[in-house]
Amino acid sequence: MGTADFRVVFKALSQLQLAAGEVATLREFLATVTHPGQCVALIEAAAGRPPCPHCACSHCHRSGKANGLQRYRCMGCRSSYNALTGTPLAHLKRRDKWLAYLQCLIESTTVRTAAKRVAVAKSTSFRWRHRFIAAVRRERRPELSTVVETDETYHLESQKGSRHLDRPARKRGGKATRRGTSRELDCILVARDRNKLTYDFVTGRGPVSAGQLAKHLLPVMARDVILISDGAIAYQAFARQAGITHESVNVQRGERVREAIHIQNVNGWHSRFKTWLRRFNGVASRYLANYTGWQRVLDAGAPTTPSHWLAVGVAPGKQGSGRY
Repeated sequence: MGTADFRVVFKALSQLQLAAGEVATLREFLATVTHPGQCVALIEAAAGRPPCPHCACSHCHRSGKANGLQRYRCMGCRSSYNALTGTPLAHLKRRDKWLAYLQCLIESTTVRTAAKRVAVAKSTSFRWRHRFIAAVRRERRPELSTVVETDETYHLESQKGSRHLDRPARKRGGKATRRGTSRELDCILVARDRNKLTYDFVTGRGPVSAGQLAKHLLPVMARDVILISDGAIAYQAFARQAGITHESVNVQRGERVREAIHIQNVNGWHSRFKTWLRRFNGVASRYLANYTGWQRVLDAGAPTTPSHWLAVGVAPGKQGSGRY
C-alpha cells in the first residue's frame, strides 16, 4: 500500500464511529504488524555480545550474519553461534510475529485464539507457547529468604495428546480412582517467602518426600530462613536434616494461623493457579512445569511487555542453573 492509499484508508476510518468489537478487531490486527527488524534489534540489544554457549568462553569475534542475526566465532572452541544459540528460541522462524505472540502469552490466550490472532498454524502456536515459557523460566532469581512458606498441591495426572496411553482412557475432567494423595496425582511444590518471591516445582507423582524437598528447595533457599509448612512428616525430616528452623500449622485440626505462622500466601498462590489453569481445558503432565512457571511469571507481574519477555528469554546474564 502506498502512502496516498494509506492516507485515504486512515481518513475513512477516522470518520467512522467504530463499535467496540470493531475497535478490538482493529487492535488485534495492529498487534500482529511488526517491523521485521524490530524483533532482531531487541534480541541483539538484550543478548549483547554473548559468551560461547558451547564452552562458555567470552572471547569471540564477529563472523558475518545469518537470517538477520549477527554470528560470532568462539576463539576457544572455534564454534560459531548467534544470540539465540543454546536458548529455547533457537531455530524458531517468523520473528516478525514473535512480539504479537508474546502479548498473547501475557493475556493467557488459548492456543487456537493465539494462532488466529497472530495468523500462524495451531501447531506453531503450541510450539511457540512452550518455547517462550521455557525461555522466560531460565531467568536467574534471588534466593528465598527470611520467612518461607511451602506447601504442595496436586493435579490429576494427564496424558493429553499422547498416542500411547499406559492406562485406560478417561473423559476430560475425570477423577482419581483412589482416595487421598495417590500416584494418580502430580505433585506441585510451591515455596514463597514474605517478599512474594515464588519458586515452583513439579516433583512427580504422589506425596512429596524429604529427599525431593532437599533436591528442590536447598539450591534456592538461604539456610537462615524460618520454614513454615503444614504438619507433614516430610517437611519435619527435611528441616531436621538440613538444619533449618521449622514451624508448622496443624491444618488437619483446623489450625490456620498462629500469630505470624501460617501458609496462607502459598495457598493463595495455589488457588490462583488452579483458577487460571481452567481456561486451558486440561494440560498434559509433561507440560505441567511450564504452566506453573507461566503462572508464576504472570503472578509476579513481570515481564509486563512482549519486549521485556523477549529480553529475559535471550539475555545470557540472566540464565539460571537449570532448576526451575
